[in-house]
Amino acid sequence: MVDRAKILEAVNAAIEKAPERKFSESIDITINLKNIDMAQPKNRIDETIMLPHGTGQQIKICVIGKGDIVTQAKEAKVDLIIGPEEVERLGGQPREARRVASTYRYFLAEMGVMAGVGKYLGPRLGPRGRMPMPIPAQQDIRPIVARLRNSVKIRTKDKTVFSSKVGTTAMKPEQVAENIETIVKRIEAVLAQGPLNVRSIFVKTTMGPAVRLE
Repeated sequence: MVDRAKILEAVNAAIEKAPERKFSESIDITINLKNIDMAQPKNRIDETIMLPHGTGQQIKICVIGKGDIVTQAKEAKVDLIIGPEEVERLGGQPREARRVASTYRYFLAEMGVMAGVGKYLGPRLGPRGRMPMPIPAQQDIRPIVARLRNSVKIRTKDKTVFSSKVGTTAMKPEQVAENIETIVKRIEAVLAQGPLNVRSIFVKTTMGPAVRLE
């Protein structure tokens, strides 16, 4: 179990050691796991974690569907709306489909179009861990969009090391520390042996050196 004071200490050290910049940099953490066989699918991590203070950056969201879900998507100011007919077109445009899959972090799709999404966009979205969240009829997506805008996706596949954005240098260090604490607690909760499966945690800015969280 990590201590928030220790986290804050590491965040401050990472910011202080980073080269001075005239722009805001991302702050990331890297978590190294141990004593766990990630070749076993049951041990892999696939979590969407809502951060108390967001990442400090715009998280791009795409909504796929028609009718009410499109109206709600416009009200929620999502970044891209794709109609069912566009899904099939993108299936025949691999370069454009890859760009969409790389640009947008989260995808929501009404249940009625999920089969088409799986057929035409699945090869692009699946490997990136970005298959859409299926939305049943009558479900309001606006609160879902609001939550996702402040969330990060942790997906390990078969690796024992992974990284995640936790904020920016424009945020208060205390906010970044609370975001890190939220992620670490969730990760420890899903690991078979909890904190005993964590080898090390590092904090760094985009251009700065990594600082180990003790």
